[in-house]
Amino acid sequence: MTDKENTPYGTAEVDNHSYPSIDRVIDLNYAEPEKIERLCRFIENTSKIVPGKTVVVSHGPELRLFAKENYKKYQAIVDQLADLTGRGVEFRMCANSMKRAGFEATDMHGFITIIPAGFAEIILLQSQGYQYINPIPHDPKDVRYLDHPDLKRKK
Repeated sequence: MTDKENTPYGTAEVDNHSYPSIDRVIDLNYAEPEKIERLCRFIENTSKIVPGKTVVVSHGPELRLFAKENYKKYQAIVDQLADLTGRGVEFRMCANSMKRAGFEATDMHGFITIIPAGFAEIILLQSQGYQYINPIPHDPKDVRYLDHPDLKRKK
């Protein structure tokens, strides 16, 4: 197949525009806490090009990652999250979900703020102009090579 046969629509245009300051609220409800590592990269990458405040609202199974009793198991991720707070990211946790999971506020790390209800907090933040984000924790790394395993990955 010729290059012309592979490109009936031409080549993509690049638009490297800048972004205004946009505050965002991230809805965190992951079944697998390990996937939060990808969330850290997502927050870091987004914050580099979109100025504004970031608030993460936790209200799902991932909240066990924030419990002091699980620090050794999730230390690398917890340390990354705590580092993000030093750069202005806020972490808020749903009291209802925390209690339902059997935790108390004293069980959680000090960089977490316990709020009455996760969905209510998201609604409140949206009413204050925060934009809602629900990042799906799928990493696109190496997806190109699924269709073309003979290609070598560029570094």
